[in-house]
Amino acid sequence: MLQDNAIWMGVGAEPDKNHVNLLLNQANRHGLIAGASGTGKTVTLKVMAEGFSHAGVPVFMADVKGDITGMCSAGEDTEDMQKRIKKFGLEGFTYEGCPVRIWDMLGGEGLPVRITISDMGPELLSRLLELSDVQAGVLDIVFRIADDKQLLLIDLKDLRAMLNYVAENAKEYETTYGKVSSQSVGAILRSLISIEDEGGDVFFGEPDLDLTDWFQCAPDGRGYVNILNAAKLIQSPQIYAMFLLWMLSELFDTLPEEGDLEKPKFVFFFDEAHLLFNDMPSELLDKIVQVVKLIRSKGVGVYFITQSPSDIPDEVLAQLSNRIQHGLRAYTPAEQKAVRAAAQSFRENPAFKSEEVILELGTGEALVSFLNEDGQPEIVERAKILPPQCLMAAAPESDLKAALSSQADLMKKYGDAVDRESAFEKLEEQEKQDEEAEKLAEERAELEREKAELEKEKAKEAEKAARKAEREAEKAAEREARARQKQQEQMMKGIGKFAGQIFGTFGREATRQITRNLFGGRRRR
Repeated sequence: MLQDNAIWMGVGAEPDKNHVNLLLNQANRHGLIAGASGTGKTVTLKVMAEGFSHAGVPVFMADVKGDITGMCSAGEDTEDMQKRIKKFGLEGFTYEGCPVRIWDMLGGEGLPVRITISDMGPELLSRLLELSDVQAGVLDIVFRIADDKQLLLIDLKDLRAMLNYVAENAKEYETTYGKVSSQSVGAILRSLISIEDEGGDVFFGEPDLDLTDWFQCAPDGRGYVNILNAAKLIQSPQIYAMFLLWMLSELFDTLPEEGDLEKPKFVFFFDEAHLLFNDMPSELLDKIVQVVKLIRSKGVGVYFITQSPSDIPDEVLAQLSNRIQHGLRAYTPAEQKAVRAAAQSFRENPAFKSEEVILELGTGEALVSFLNEDGQPEIVERAKILPPQCLMAAAPESDLKAALSSQADLMKKYGDAVDRESAFEKLEEQEKQDEEAEKLAEERAELEREKAELEKEKAKEAEKAARKAEREAEKAAEREARARQKQQEQMMKGIGKFAGQIFGTFGREATRQITRNLFGGRRRR
């Protein structure tokens, strides 16, 4: 319940029954709600969240077990509630729900929550994919090349296309960006499959979440309670943790400095906080510590909900000034150590020993220490937490449908996924162009080969024609030579014949003369 500038969270132990209040002007100093299962953390969370809502402060919380949705419904006036109201002296107590907006990351009921691969960034994505240092380095290179080539990484198919592109062109980029091994790319691609199976194909995309939609108030001035439907999401703890870490970083990066405010601009509840820090690399932890330290100056309060304070690193725990510690159980030495550490984190109350009380606390009871007006931790109080005005259990189906139907304006904005041109489409187009260019080059090469073959054939034909002409010339020369020889022979034969005729006549006459001389002389004797 809201009282002046504070949220009335509970009532101290007998006999004083002091009001235990969370001051709104100290609420951005962050906080912790811890306790074993079944000790009342969810009720405490609802009381605090509806207090912020009534003060006009929008909040965000994840509904891991499915019962946070009850914040949209008015509480039930049962006999048990009447006893509580009387016990706490809650005058004017009314049952009412809060203005609620329900969001979903995995395509279920609620406003779709999407972020882009580029928004997530290589650091958080490496943690999400559980990559080794070498593989994370390759992912950094892929993001850098995408930035330099102005290729948008929106969804998983964009990242997959970019990984394949860099792997295929690794030699080209090696001297500028570093070595990219096919083994590392293959490992990243395999990791993408598991994330895709867990809902990453729905979670990564557009239209991406505009966090200013979470900073809004309802028409009556109350802050909206933004509930992330995480009942299925918690089965994919890596996605859940990475989304919450991204959101915290995004708030830090985008919000302006505000200084000290009368009340926070926004309050962020991390449920199942231990999931955020499991096996967290030191570099990422340092970043989270820095964000938690500095984000309060931007008007944002961060509250971690977990079973034991030991689930949270000491560097982060030291920044959580407003604390509510429900009961813990200590059956092992490690659990006993955790109880001692939790007790020692409070400013001691001389009326009791915190270490003993933590083990005695019943459901709905807690050790509480908030900051006072001067920003100092108050003496720890053993208190009973007030009942919420909203429903303690999950919302009935009718109220849930009414809450979902009331956010139709945002459903128009986020309802339908948009797949605009990004790395996948551009690389696919480039691949087509490369294939067409390669095909054109092959066709040109084929034309050149055909042209060369044609020229070769022409050369052969010309050579053949030349040889034929040469042979024809040789034959003509031979014929001419034979004709000249024949002509010469005929001339010689004619000459011979003429000579023969001449010499034949001369010979006959000479013969006759000789004969006459010979025989004629004989006759005279």
